[in-house]
Amino acid sequence: MKTLLGRLVGSILLIVLAVPVVHAQSGDDLKALQSEMEALKQRQLAVEKELQELRTVLRRMTSPARDADNVVIDLAGHPSKGAADAALTLVEFSDFECPFCGRYFRETMPEIERAYIRTGKVRYVFRNFPLEAIHHEAFKAAEAAMCAGEQDKFWEMHDHLFAHQDALAATDLPGHAAAVGLDLPRFERCLAGGTYAEDIRRDLAEGQKAGVRGTPSFFLGVAGSDGRSVKAVKTLGGAFPYAAFKEVIEELLAARRN
Repeated sequence: MKTLLGRLVGSILLIVLAVPVVHAQSGDDLKALQSEMEALKQRQLAVEKELQELRTVLRRMTSPARDADNVVIDLAGHPSKGAADAALTLVEFSDFECPFCGRYFRETMPEIERAYIRTGKVRYVFRNFPLEAIHHEAFKAAEAAMCAGEQDKFWEMHDHLFAHQDALAATDLPGHAAAVGLDLPRFERCLAGGTYAEDIRRDLAEGQKAGVRGTPSFFLGVAGSDGRSVKAVKTLGGAFPYAAFKEVIEELLAARRN
């Protein structure tokens, strides 16, 4: 970056110093002036090129999306919403106790759902990534959501848990289950038996292998023909605003159309 800026400043100084003082010219002097003007034009074009390179570098530095490096993520059996044949698949690795995940859920996910999931452009897949070291209630909350999924209520429990992040203790979970209309004895058996604990451990392992270091983390790409996995093209780490997701989704949708 410093080298590019140095070249750019040097080029601009050359242009400033090269501007001639115009006197009455004729003959050879006029030809010399024309030659200097042509050289000035070429230096200007070079500066414009360097400015474009600088804009590209700055855009890459500030864009929240990064290229995903040979990341393939399993989709089979994981909670999802949206059309199975959507052009793109967006996978979220999340933690029900994470405040950034909660902010994303409240501020960004509704816009993505409205613009892309409901319109059939994006399939959305949820993977658990409870950060147990700092979020002590997150793992059991993830189990509760999966147990709700056993009764076809995953997304209802997902939304309810994120709406009540201050009440995720094990003693709170049956109340949440009742609130979303679950068969409570069945839910409690599922939770007490740790039915989905191993599944959540696999989510954690796959997320770590894919490069997830914090939550929420996202992978956007194209699912295989059987819909059982997705090859990620872009990855985003953090609770970015909707505009950041829109930019990368539209970029990939345009690429798919071309």
